[in-house]
Amino acid sequence: MSAAERVAMVAITRHGAKRLAALGPALPEAALFISARFADEARDVPNEVHPIKPPFGGAIGTLFREFDQLVFVFSIGAAVRLIAPHLKGKDVDPGVVVVDDAGRFVIPVLSGHLGGANAFAEKLAGVLGALPVLTTASESLGTLPVDILGREWGWQVSASREALVHAAADVVNGEPVALVQECGTTAWWPADKPLPDNIHRHDRLEAVDRKRYDTLLWITHREVPAGLREDHPGLVIYRPPVRVVLGLGCDRDTPAETIETAISDALARLDRGPEVVVAAGSIDRKSDEAGLLRVAERHGWKLHFHTADELARIEVPNPSETVRKYMGTPSVAEAAALILAGGDMRRLLIEKHKHRGPDGRNATVSIAWLEDA
Repeated sequence: MSAAERVAMVAITRHGAKRLAALGPALPEAALFISARFADEARDVPNEVHPIKPPFGGAIGTLFREFDQLVFVFSIGAAVRLIAPHLKGKDVDPGVVVVDDAGRFVIPVLSGHLGGANAFAEKLAGVLGALPVLTTASESLGTLPVDILGREWGWQVSASREALVHAAADVVNGEPVALVQECGTTAWWPADKPLPDNIHRHDRLEAVDRKRYDTLLWITHREVPAGLREDHPGLVIYRPPVRVVLGLGCDRDTPAETIETAISDALARLDRGPEVVVAAGSIDRKSDEAGLLRVAERHGWKLHFHTADELARIEVPNPSETVRKYMGTPSVAEAAALILAGGDMRRLLIEKHKHRGPDGRNATVSIAWLEDA
């Protein structure tokens, strides 16, 4: 159980109350909700104990709103009847786990993946010495849990609900699935266990014969190309943590707001925010540019300024003779980002993102990634 996870354990029978009294000390952060008739069974536990009275439906509604995991020590049928009026959706419902009175079985009933009930059930089973009974398809079939892949490493999932459903169905139904991993840990799958036969692994999107697949699982820092979502109804993007650097260029006296908008828009193309930025760079002729300085100060970014000669030595995908004419180098934003990222053009995520402000002045942003955070 994570420190931030709020857990409520509920018993309405004497046997259940005794089970919670034995279990409580192992999970002292959990709150116990016990039928008032049997609350004395848990009088010596370190947990908060809340007596509840029948009918229990009202109490369950409150627990549904206030807790992340609910543990019911009574029958699945009774649990289903109690939670049914409060169900909203798997992306908002808490995890619900049922433990039998004898403490032999731990069964996730609701929100096994997104709500964390499967993972919590396995932890709880370890405490009880019980058998976890996982019925979600990916666990029972030994395949990928599409909606939570990489969650324990902080990966963010970018996909519509429809795409997640489509991808999960293809995975469990044995349809061909392309999995592309360009970054992040590979520990999401046991090294000594082969992937299911229908999942085909690649290390670059360009290596995939995309006509073969409806479902594409892509672990990347890169921008999603135009048309990819339309071509793959089961497209799921996974974003591992990352640190990025910015290359910045702008007209003289460009307002900070214009530069800020350019940066925000460029980061949004990667499903990222300014918190992933660790530094920014530009040409030394911009070292007194008030807008640049203000934006960097606002975010606490270190600014690096490079000479035209230093920038000109960096190979970039989009050199400009116009930029060379006025700045002495064929690139400012791309070259500055690549210098900070070690000069490897493969780390360039956004080549050139341009934004024209209301006063006609322009800002240009390039983004490169350093390494997984």
